Amino acid sequence: MPTTNLLVTFQKFFYPILSGIGIPVNLFTFYMIRFRKCEMSETAIIYLSALAIVDCFYLLWVALLDLSLSFLLDHPFWHAYPWCGILTFLEYGSLFSSTWIVVVFTIERYLVLRMTKVKMHFSHSKATVRIILAVVLLCHLVAIPDYWINSVTMFNYTTDGENITLPRCFYENTMFSTLVVWINTFISGGIPFTLIIVFNSLIGYHLTQASKMFTKEQQRIIKGVTTKGMVRRTILLLFTVSFTFVALCLPRFVTYCILRTAYNYPDFNRDDYNLSINVFGDIAIMLQNLNSTTNFLLYCMVSKGFRQELRNLLKPNTRAKELGSHFTQTTMKVFSVTGSKMHRSRDPVDVVHN
Repeated sequence: MPTTNLLVTFQKFFYPILSGIGIPVNLFTFYMIRFRKCEMSETAIIYLSALAIVDCFYLLWVALLDLSLSFLLDHPFWHAYPWCGILTFLEYGSLFSSTWIVVVFTIERYLVLRMTKVKMHFSHSKATVRIILAVVLLCHLVAIPDYWINSVTMFNYTTDGENITLPRCFYENTMFSTLVVWINTFISGGIPFTLIIVFNSLIGYHLTQASKMFTKEQQRIIKGVTTKGMVRRTILLLFTVSFTFVALCLPRFVTYCILRTAYNYPDFNRDDYNLSINVFGDIAIMLQNLNSTTNFLLYCMVSKGFRQELRNLLKPNTRAKELGSHFTQTTMKVFSVTGSKMHRSRDPVDVVHN
């Protein structure tokens, strides 16, 4: 019982705080990537900007309107028809979109490394925008059946000695709902995890093999292209993002599969925290929601350009001093060259000796 009270109390604070921090942070991340020079390619800017916006909607639908209100209010508005089905549809649509933007971006990076024609095609920002729009649209189309996995039932409640009837949104325990939920589980979990791990591994292998094609002397000459340092940084970026995504979302996939197999019977009480599976299930949901707020920290960890622009934004005086110093140095060089030319014009012999 103490564990129950502690976990429930923690979630009452966790989801509102997560929403209050995560949504502004994702909007700020969108601004940083889209409007600041973070030394990213145009394709990366579009993908990561889209991911930040989709994560905002996920936190809005799931963390704020669903989970926060579930723990803070006895009867949230979405228990009524048609909000019960609409909110479920929006939740899965945003979840699928966030997941598959990462998957498509990973596959695109692998294809760009392997095929020159694909690289020329994806180098155009319009093609990238069309791909993202298609992914988001398709994900929401796939989420349409989720509108019917829950049903609204009228229940009698006693409040202050008075009986009232209120609608309640419940999971519809039918064959249709079970089939849809299993499909959702693999669309948002099993399949994406497999693709991300496989293609990131292929990218890492390809970059490692590419670095072995050059000698150490050639690697010193071709700086920033195939040096081992760049290979390590690229692999670090790929595996940091993918490992964080999989590590935070995999527990939800595992616990959901267990709940839908070993504990899938009508009398099972999901709110009984004396059962360890319910405790782990709630912790897994918290980790999955936390994933939508971690991208800002990941970019700060692995992107030097992102960190530099963040410092410039937070310390504008430093940026002004750097620009002023650069302007002064440039001006001094101009006058130095001019003076040198004037001096040489007076003494033509210097030209011969130089």
